[in-house]
Amino acid sequence: MDPLSDILSLLKPRSYITAGFDAGAPWSLALDDLAGRIKCYAVISGACWLSVDGDDHPLRLSAGDCFILPSGRLVTIASDLDTPPKRVSDVLAPNNNGQVVTYNGGGDVFLAGSRFEVNGRHAEALLRTLPPIIRVKATKDQAKLRGAIELMMEELREAKPGSSLVAQHLSHMMLVHALRIYLSEGSHNDVGWFAALTDPQMSGAIAAIHSNPSFPWTLRELAQEAGMSRSSFAQRFRETVGEAPIGYLTRWRMMLAAERLIQSRETITRIALSVGYTSEHAFNTAFKRTMGCSPRRYARECTSDRNSESNFQ
Repeated sequence: MDPLSDILSLLKPRSYITAGFDAGAPWSLALDDLAGRIKCYAVISGACWLSVDGDDHPLRLSAGDCFILPSGRLVTIASDLDTPPKRVSDVLAPNNNGQVVTYNGGGDVFLAGSRFEVNGRHAEALLRTLPPIIRVKATKDQAKLRGAIELMMEELREAKPGSSLVAQHLSHMMLVHALRIYLSEGSHNDVGWFAALTDPQMSGAIAAIHSNPSFPWTLRELAQEAGMSRSSFAQRFRETVGEAPIGYLTRWRMMLAAERLIQSRETITRIALSVGYTSEHAFNTAFKRTMGCSPRRYARECTSDRNSESNFQ
């Protein structure tokens, strides 16, 4: 798979709520329900403001704009910046799947989209590397994104049999298309793996890692994939991704190994080989350093957690 597909597969986004939101001015909501979730919405009509807690640069969104909130940080969405916000958890029901929610009489702005539950065990570490707000402007060529949004709106309006499920599938399409467009826009001055995918040279090296994680990559070989000298590549990679190239390689290998530990019945030796380690001892050392515990303990604790969840349900 490509790097974006790889990351989304580890995040395991599950569309939890797909709904419309019709708000009437003045209104302001503090989105305090973002932990462990990704929200992806489009402005269908009207306009609103988005502001991240602690950021002095709010965004003005207009009809056709799409936004993704992936970091879990507190975000305020409002008709204006002067209206005191109310916590969304206090004023809106937690489950309005497949419905259009009217707030404060409606008529000022209409949003449509989904809230995704992120189930991957590495979600927190991966989401920390994303910007708090990902915005896709209406001026970009986004026919596929518009198509997914329009079809989702049709399903929400008509409420035919199976509409909720269809809308959830369309919301996944909306999320991927929005991320694609954002990546195609080039540099956003962000730091993290996602920012690196917008850099042609860095994305080349990352794509090489993801396409063949078991290969014994060296700094020289990754620099060649990026078409750069070793020193320039190492510095640029650290500045863009936030860690050294070999550190990224190791962390990605350990995340893949962790998934196989809990999803398969393979031996530690076989899993070690699958991510480039010919020595089980070397693999165990790298895994413990990266994941905080030994592979066997990780598998045992994850299995115990999964059984507890199953018994609770």
